[in-house]
Amino acid sequence: MVHKESLASLVDEGRRKIQVTDEELDEAKRRRRLLATSARRAFPGSTSYFNGSVAHGDANTPLTDVDLGVVLAEEDAEPYGPGKKSALALMETVRDVIHDDLDEEFPALTIEVIGRRRAVLVRFGEPVTDGQPDFTADVMTAIPHPSGRGLYIPNTKTADQWDRADPITHTKMVLKAIKDTKVVFARTVRLLKHWNGTHSKPMCSWNIKALALGCLDEPMPLIDALQVFFTYAAAEIDKGPTPDPAGVAGPIPLNMPRHEVHKRLCTARDYVDLAIEHEAAGRPLSAQHALHQVLPELVPDADATQEEADRLASTVRSGGTAATGLGLAVGLVTPTRAWGI
Repeated sequence: MVHKESLASLVDEGRRKIQVTDEELDEAKRRRRLLATSARRAFPGSTSYFNGSVAHGDANTPLTDVDLGVVLAEEDAEPYGPGKKSALALMETVRDVIHDDLDEEFPALTIEVIGRRRAVLVRFGEPVTDGQPDFTADVMTAIPHPSGRGLYIPNTKTADQWDRADPITHTKMVLKAIKDTKVVFARTVRLLKHWNGTHSKPMCSWNIKALALGCLDEPMPLIDALQVFFTYAAAEIDKGPTPDPAGVAGPIPLNMPRHEVHKRLCTARDYVDLAIEHEAAGRPLSAQHALHQVLPELVPDADATQEEADRLASTVRSGGTAATGLGLAVGLVTPTRAWGI
């Protein structure tokens, strides 16, 4: 007998497969604290902040990196900024202090500055997840923005050498969304980051979270959260690039042409809609097969041939057309897979 699971169970089981372990998180946070201490020691009077997946509560396993920043005191920041000095000297200073503090514990530690666009790249030479080649950290040296809103962060690839951003507010917004949704926001983002990674990475993780901030603001089942996100994200990307939720930085860039990203979001939306439709009609295997198209590594595929035959027969008996709707037509034909290889 085939075991039939609800979409809620399938999504939750999938989410658990990629959830970061306590051991990974504990070690990642310990190393992050070490780096933050070094960064503050490099710049007395500075403050540090955490951002990225670990800070946002949406990290997946394997855990491979952390992100943090140090904000110089205003008097120390005065020589730096657009039209002034670049962040290169700051990046070199924090590199040297991290080496002084951590070389003994991490003999294979390496730190890259030259060629880095925004942050010093720390390679520990020692992973926090078994089987991974390494664990890294981006350490950003930032300065306060004169307006008091956000920061200037390095951008070595532009003439100004600095960009305006507000990673501190971003983290506050994400943590509020997690609280408001009773953790649904973080769990949905984990699934969405996995979807993104298995479908050609059309968007960066921050774009996913920025879009999720616009539509996930209350508790709901995870399958409903996926439906809400893909419906909202497809409509928003169709309008144009995603704006900065903090209203400070410019639009968030995509990893491929916008029409291609929109196509992938629409395809995912249609499959999730189809899965929910099948479940409501009492076709659990068809529902699972449709959801598998969105999360192929997390939701096992299912043979829905008999369910589809029964559906088509019922449609014909009721006077409908066998090809009506987005159902899994003969041979399990489903909406065209738009995300490429």
